[in-house]
Amino acid sequence: MNLSTPTNRRLNLTKHHGAGNDFLVLVDVADTSPVDPVVARALCDRRFGIGADGVIRILDGGGHADLRMDLHNADGGVAAMSGNGIRCLAQAAVAAGLVDPPCFTVGTLSGVRTVEYRPGGTADAAEASVEMGAATLGPDQPQQFAERRARQVDMGNPHLVLLGPDPAQVDVAELGNRLQGVHPGGINVEFIAAGPGTNALTLRVWERGVGETQACGTGSAAAAAAARSWGLVGETVDVHNPGGTLRVELAGGGIRLSGPVRRVAAVEVDVGGLLGAARP
Repeated sequence: MNLSTPTNRRLNLTKHHGAGNDFLVLVDVADTSPVDPVVARALCDRRFGIGADGVIRILDGGGHADLRMDLHNADGGVAAMSGNGIRCLAQAAVAAGLVDPPCFTVGTLSGVRTVEYRPGGTADAAEASVEMGAATLGPDQPQQFAERRARQVDMGNPHLVLLGPDPAQVDVAELGNRLQGVHPGGINVEFIAAGPGTNALTLRVWERGVGETQACGTGSAAAAAAARSWGLVGETVDVHNPGGTLRVELAGGGIRLSGPVRRVAAVEVDVGGLLGAARP
C-alpha cells in the first residue's frame, strides 16, 4: 500500500456540516499532510472510521485566492467542488485565523469562489454563502409522463435533475446508483418536486462517490437552475434538503448558495490506528 500520508502521523481535524452534509476539515496551509485516498476512505467510513461525506484540506491560495480547497469524497476520489464543503471550510478557516470575515476567496478545481461569512449566535454556528459560478443547462430530456422532467446541469461537476411527484417515494439508493452507473465518470442525481409553497423545491440527492446525503450544495443549485428553466420557480429558491434548507439565488448569470453551517467537533486521528481499524 503506497500512502502519501505517513502512518506515524496524527491529523488534527474539525468536523462541520451544512444542512447535514458533513465534512472533516484539515488545516494544512504549509501543505505538509497530503491525504491519500485510502486515508480519506478510512476517515469517512461511518462504522470503521470517523464518518463524513468528504475530507477537506485547507491550503494556501498560492496568490490566486486567499485559500485553496483540496477535497476528497467519501470513496477517496477527488471532487472538483462542493457548495456545502466550501462553506464548512470557511468556518474552519475563520476559526483558525486564516482569513477575516466577512468576505474571502477560495480556489477550487472548478475555479476561484467568493465566500461571505457571518458568525452565528454561538461559537459553533454561522451563516455562509458562496458564489457558485454559472449553471450550464443541457437539453430538456423527453419523458413519458407530462409531470416528469429531466435535464443535465453542469455546476463544475455533473448533475442529472429529475422532476417528479414526490421524492419521498423514490428508492434513491437503487435508482441513483443505477443512473450514476450509466454516465461515464458518474453523475450526481437530484430527485425534486415543486414546493411546499412558491419558489421552493423539495430535494433528495444521490452524490457520486458518496451515496445519498442529507444535503448537496451544487445539487441544490443545479436543481434550482433546472426548475427555473421549467418555469417552476423564480430567482430566489428555498431548496428543502432532508438535512435542512439551502437558499439559491439565480441572478446576473451566476448562482449564490446560502445556508447555516455548524462546527460539530475537534478530532485527533492517529493515522496508523485509523488504518489498522479500517474496513477489511
